[in-house]
Amino acid sequence: MTNDNKLRSIKILHTLVWIFFNVIIFYMLYAVLVNKIDAWLWIGYGLIVLEGLTLLICKLYCPLTIWARKYSDSTKENFDIYLPVWLAKYNKQIYTSIVVGIVILTIIRLIK
Repeated sequence: MTNDNKLRSIKILHTLVWIFFNVIIFYMLYAVLVNKIDAWLWIGYGLIVLEGLTLLICKLYCPLTIWARKYSDSTKENFDIYLPVWLAKYNKQIYTSIVVGIVILTIIRLIK
């Protein structure tokens, strides 16, 4: 397998993982908006915490980004994932903000 094919495979995997976490985050947002505090919400929290710990261990880089770096010296924000540059650049800030909102709404729901 050539380096281009390896990078393409990593980009596909990274994009699929990104989609997976989008489904989780937007389910969590839906759940707190409609006051559906269920096991799926808590499973979502568990997965988000695992993702956060993984990022902390890897110095705020996704392990797939670190792996992709072996096959590319590109300086583009999206060299390792099939996302628009602006979204790849601000991905952590956007989704961290959404998750913080979900945490706040969960706390409000639990207090009421």
